[in-house]
Amino acid sequence: MSVDVISNRKSELRREAATRRDSLPADVRKAAAEAIAARAFPLAVAPGTIVSGFMPLKSEINPLPLMKTLADAGATLALPKIAGRGKPLVMRAWQWGAPLDTGQWGIREPKAEYPEVDPDILLVPLLAFDRAGHRIGYGAGYYDMTIARLRSFKKITTVGIAFAMQEVAAVPATERDARLDLVLTEREVIAIKG
Repeated sequence: MSVDVISNRKSELRREAATRRDSLPADVRKAAAEAIAARAFPLAVAPGTIVSGFMPLKSEINPLPLMKTLADAGATLALPKIAGRGKPLVMRAWQWGAPLDTGQWGIREPKAEYPEVDPDILLVPLLAFDRAGHRIGYGAGYYDMTIARLRSFKKITTVGIAFAMQEVAAVPATERDARLDLVLTEREVIAIKG
């Protein structure tokens, strides 16, 4: 598949996935987030393990219940801050309940004075995913760049957080698209093979 064909297919999938996700009632979204947080986390999280989450945007699944559970288990939390178009995200340490700034698109971000960290586990938002570990985001490539940067110098585990209905048969991907290691939905833990 050519890069143009892949790009067009991704745009199409992005629109379809956003429409499907937006149609989920708020109580269903809330129950799904709580189900993910209530299930045993599939990775060992030793005290001090740095877990970077995200603040939900629009109808994204809310990772905060899971992040609170992981913080209570001893994880050090972090959140992303947009550094600029075409640049990887900057992950900054964040303590549960600490004040946040409002960043691009109204996303709540850690304050500039919070220390920069390199997470061990990266919770990743998405619009759609497949069982090969490919995902569709909003199209700016922030998470792909961030994952590539982190993997260039340390072992990290990437964990997509999604509603089960966000799964698609196949996400078109290029070599620049970073694959996920796991996907957590309200129904199951999907371990990506290969």
